[in-house]
Amino acid sequence: MNVAHEVNLLVGEIERLGSKNAEGQTSVKFGVLFNDDRCANIFEALVGTLKAAKKKKIVSFESELLLQGVHDNVDIILLQN
Repeated sequence: MNVAHEVNLLVGEIERLGSKNAEGQTSVKFGVLFNDDRCANIFEALVGTLKAAKKKKIVSFESELLLQGVHDNVDIILLQN
């Protein structure tokens, strides 16, 4: 799969699993994405896809590197749909 396609799939999954925050942006916790069965079947490298989406300014999150368990409560915020 190419990166653009994976990022588009990621946007769909964030919209499916997330909820609107105070600013009206869709937000989801990293742990929710990581532990979702559908996401696990779609993404071979979820963290890599998130990093690519962050680089393209499609999503935002605080941490440089996301690790399952340690960063489960980090918000992934969708900047563009």
